[in-house]
Amino acid sequence: MFSSSSSIRTEGVLVSVRTAYVAAQSSPEHEHFVFAYKILIRNESEETVQLIRRQWVIKDAFGGTEVVKGDGVVGQQPILGPGESHEYMSGCNFRTPIGVMHGYYYMLKPDGTEFRVRIPKFTMVFPVLMN
Repeated sequence: MFSSSSSIRTEGVLVSVRTAYVAAQSSPEHEHFVFAYKILIRNESEETVQLIRRQWVIKDAFGGTEVVKGDGVVGQQPILGPGESHEYMSGCNFRTPIGVMHGYYYMLKPDGTEFRVRIPKFTMVFPVLMN
């Protein structure tokens, strides 16, 4: 189901994204394209970190942009020790057959230092356009 993938490492935290088109929830004739994405966050540093909030930049093919901010991810603020990971799934709707997302996770170290981890840019494309 999940196909394309992107990864990036920031300050020892690896973020990998895989995407999939969700045909059962989409309606291309009504300009409604639904995509799912699965994200793996892996702490490859030597310190424990906690994901406290996120910021997404979501763009459609017409250049429409939406910025989404919030606490944690899917209702959680996971704490990751060295070598630990957290995986979750979410989704996004577009009115165009192509959309792009990227953003940041804001993490907290045990000493109270906050740092920003990049979420790699990933593109979601209606499969018919790939042929």
